[in-house]
Amino acid sequence: MPKEKTIVRPWCPFCGQKVGRPSHAPHRKMTEFPVGRCQCGAVYASEATGHNVGAAIVETLVYACNDNADFAWELMPEDDYLTGRIENYDEALHQVFDTGNMDGRAIRGVLYFVRLHTDIRDIAYRIKEKKGEAVANSPGAPPSSEYGGIEPAPDAKRIRQKSNKQTVRELVEKEDIDGLVACCFDDKKTLRLMQRLLYDPVEDKRWQVAWTIGRVTARTSTREPGPVSELLHRMFEACSDSAATPWGMVETIGYVISLRTDIFGAFTRHLLNYMGDSSTRNQTLWALAEIAATRPDLIRDTPFYNLFHFLQHPESQVRGQVARLLGRIKATEVTMQLMGLGADQGEFCYYERGQRVSSTVAEAARTALQLIQGENKSD
Repeated sequence: MPKEKTIVRPWCPFCGQKVGRPSHAPHRKMTEFPVGRCQCGAVYASEATGHNVGAAIVETLVYACNDNADFAWELMPEDDYLTGRIENYDEALHQVFDTGNMDGRAIRGVLYFVRLHTDIRDIAYRIKEKKGEAVANSPGAPPSSEYGGIEPAPDAKRIRQKSNKQTVRELVEKEDIDGLVACCFDDKKTLRLMQRLLYDPVEDKRWQVAWTIGRVTARTSTREPGPVSELLHRMFEACSDSAATPWGMVETIGYVISLRTDIFGAFTRHLLNYMGDSSTRNQTLWALAEIAATRPDLIRDTPFYNLFHFLQHPESQVRGQVARLLGRIKATEVTMQLMGLGADQGEFCYYERGQRVSSTVAEAARTALQLIQGENKSD
């Protein structure tokens, strides 16, 4: 007679309490696992295959430190935190099996737990609070009334409408954000249909579509960040494909992140991968400048000093974009270099809210110096 399988709900190895189903964190990332928190203070991540536990361990520790990776790397196991794991976890059913299979299906998932010692947890919390105050006091922060609140839940009794290429195209051309938000909640393929509209040979149209996608995702992501996170993953993959031209992708990434840095700010550092390609360099610099307008700390958390030499780039487009970016992050390190651009009348353009704006490198350098010097005076 076959042995009866034991099936139980997963529990915290530290306190023994049953734990809830892991879910994606509010702050989306490129490499992410579903995570959760126990009432005892432990955090945990789910690795469904059992083949990538190392990455899950790293992410759990960083999540326990409030996404402060630099702080997490300083901690020592046992001295600063304890770890635990639950084997044979099935993410789909949120159950733990005593054997490695269920009705012929392999069960290899792992729940990995980290619990910081109380003093370390307090330090991590204080670091997060201090950083939050700095972000809240940022002079470039947008009005909270525009994208600050959570999007109202759609009427549960509504008749769901299916999206199609023609409907989505018409709504994008009219910039009907309300209509597109409703479509996104009704039909998950709406974002994919909007993404296809980026393949337009007219540059201004691509920027207009990118701006529209940014506004739509800024609202839908407050209630359903998952589809927007998937959109970002698809666009990053498209940008990394050397056999394809990433029309409008970096621009859209820039708008999506900059309008919701509170949710997608962790994606910022991945934009630096596209600085080396001349076909995406301009858009990448623009995207970083857009993000820096509200969250300069996200740029300063990257190796931004690698951008300094671009102030001497032969293309005025690059020099102007870099000047805008460095001014927004208050890069005092390049004050003298910016002063040297005061007579540079090279022209360049950038986009604001989907519309083209023309300027000169000298203008961008003067604005950057005003931002830097204004910061110094306030100190």
